[in-house]
Amino acid sequence: MKLATILVPLDGSPLAAAALPTAVDLAKSFGARLLLLRAAEAPAIRRTDPSEAQVEVVREAEAYLDTVKRRLETEGVGDVETSVWYGPAASSIAEAAATRDVSLIVMSTHGRAGLGRLVLGSVAESVLRGTRTPILLVRDGAAPVQVPAAKARAA
Repeated sequence: MKLATILVPLDGSPLAAAALPTAVDLAKSFGARLLLLRAAEAPAIRRTDPSEAQVEVVREAEAYLDTVKRRLETEGVGDVETSVWYGPAASSIAEAAATRDVSLIVMSTHGRAGLGRLVLGSVAESVLRGTRTPILLVRDGAAPVQVPAAKARAA
């Protein structure tokens, strides 16, 4: 598999940033470009002009990604690009992967199962269903490990 561009979705959280070390290692090993992506979406507020809020969330996203990019460059990561997409996270990630001809998406996951995933949703699962681009999921190290139900019953 030739890796040319690795997309790393970031939302400003430590969980999302947990995927960066893996993505950086892969980028260095394969000589790939890192594409740092942040989906930005302003909350809808009734009876107000949404354009100011939309511009502000995009500016904040750009500033955040620029900070991450500069940090990676000081750590010796050469080819880093940033991109802000306006819209929901999962669809933005899938659209960016298709539009930018991404080789691999590296993203983190809470590892939620059952009711937690049903109630809170899963961006990773939505991305998986919305793209043909290979995805490498990095599990949050603090997430509890759940034994599969069939194995738990056997024990």
